[in-house]
Amino acid sequence: MRPGSGSGAGPTDVTDPGQLRQIFGSFATGITVVTVGGDAPHGMTANSFASVSLDPPLVLVCVADDALMHKVLEAADHFGISILAAGQDQVARHFSDGSRPQGLRQFDAVRWRPGPATGAPLIDDALAHLECAMWRRYDGGDHTIFLGEVVRMRRRPDQDALLFAGGRYARLAPHRREAVA
Repeated sequence: MRPGSGSGAGPTDVTDPGQLRQIFGSFATGITVVTVGGDAPHGMTANSFASVSLDPPLVLVCVADDALMHKVLEAADHFGISILAAGQDQVARHFSDGSRPQGLRQFDAVRWRPGPATGAPLIDDALAHLECAMWRRYDGGDHTIFLGEVVRMRRRPDQDALLFAGGRYARLAPHRREAVA
């Protein structure tokens, strides 16, 4: 194929937030619930999550500056990450619903337990849990990038992750084992 012969649409306006959201949303991600414990526990669905470093073990989550979770994380020393398993889309929807109850009552709709290292709520049946100590915070435009150092982790074997792409939840298609010659 020669340069410029692609079949895609032409360029879009990078100043249009709707078009940006649509382009960014075409990248498939996993889904997490970020939580903070303490006197006013809070949870939030987040797909802006990534591993950063193995040594030290660091992860990041990006949170909009106007989100309640932003204020909660700014005051937190620790947080939890529940990486949701396929089939937990109702959990993701719950923690993205701005009309859910606040404080501890928002966790009444899900099964959870406090993290042994941080006390942050961890969602039962999640694919994996990470408990983190707040490490750094960085400006990221209209978001803040929160980096956490992993202090405890757990993973359930033989589970698939809940995915999000194109504005909808998805799961990996079953895969066939390849024959070994």
